[in-house]
Amino acid sequence: MLRFYLFVWIFWVFRVVLCTFFLALFFTSLITLFLYMKQGFPPLEPAVKAALFSIWKFWFAVMLNFTLLIALFRSIKFIFNHPYGSYVLRLQSCKNSAEYIDPLGYGDLVKVWRKWLLLLIWIVGSFMILSLLFTWIFTSFNSLFDWFGIWLLYGFILIAGFFSFILLGSRCKAVRIVKC
Repeated sequence: MLRFYLFVWIFWVFRVVLCTFFLALFFTSLITLFLYMKQGFPPLEPAVKAALFSIWKFWFAVMLNFTLLIALFRSIKFIFNHPYGSYVLRLQSCKNSAEYIDPLGYGDLVKVWRKWLLLLIWIVGSFMILSLLFTWIFTSFNSLFDWFGIWLLYGFILIAGFFSFILLGSRCKAVRIVKC
């Protein structure tokens, strides 16, 4: 079973990272192009290029946070629709029925995604508390959250995903692991 969860987690991490990055890249490029068009397509001199790059960097950071939520939602459907190591996650049509929803759509996943997202938030919060205690006891940071940044939060989310898949079946009664 650990092998199944490890495969699910590895493919999930790969998908979430790529989806987040490419969606953020796409939306950021659209926003930057829109702002460039709105200014009337000024000639691409070094000052204009530097300004466009600054705008792009700003919006990339904003869009990275927004597209993370989109990637988390999209990745759940991917996990339910693909087998890993001769096992697959299935969503039952009813709690007491042996029928599974196949093919699974985004509308079927809303309740499961909400429960999974809250589970993920609680696990990430636990990691943050443990990290805070660890840094308070064993390091000499001046402030409690000097060490904390958005990239560390992303790392916590990716690590917490592994534990959330293990706990998903117990938190959501309609989710079952089925042998292929």
